[in-house]
Amino acid sequence: MSLLSRLFGGKSGAAAEVTPEEYSGYLIFPEPAQDGGQFRVGARIEKDVDGEVKVHHLIRADTIANRDEAVAHSIVKAKQVIDQQGDAIFR
Repeated sequence: MSLLSRLFGGKSGAAAEVTPEEYSGYLIFPEPAQDGGQFRVGARIEKDVDGEVKVHHLIRADTIANRDEAVAHSIVKAKQVIDQQGDAIFR
C-alpha cells in the first residue's frame, strides 16, 4: 500500500467507523490510519455551515501502538485544532 493510501485511509487495515464526537458545533470522526505496526493520528472534522457540510482531514505525524489510544489522541488533537483555528480549518 502506498504512503498516500495509508495517510488518507486506504482500505488495508481500515477499522470500522467510529461514532463521531460533537465538540463546539463540530463533529469529530477519529480516523487513525494503520502505519506498519502502529496507528497514525488522524481525524475528519465536519461542520454544517449555511446548509453545506464542510470537511477538514487532520493527519498528524504522531504514531501510537494501540488503536484505542490512537482514537483518543486523535480526538484530543482535533479539539486542539478546533480551539486554535475554528472555521479557518475549512479554507
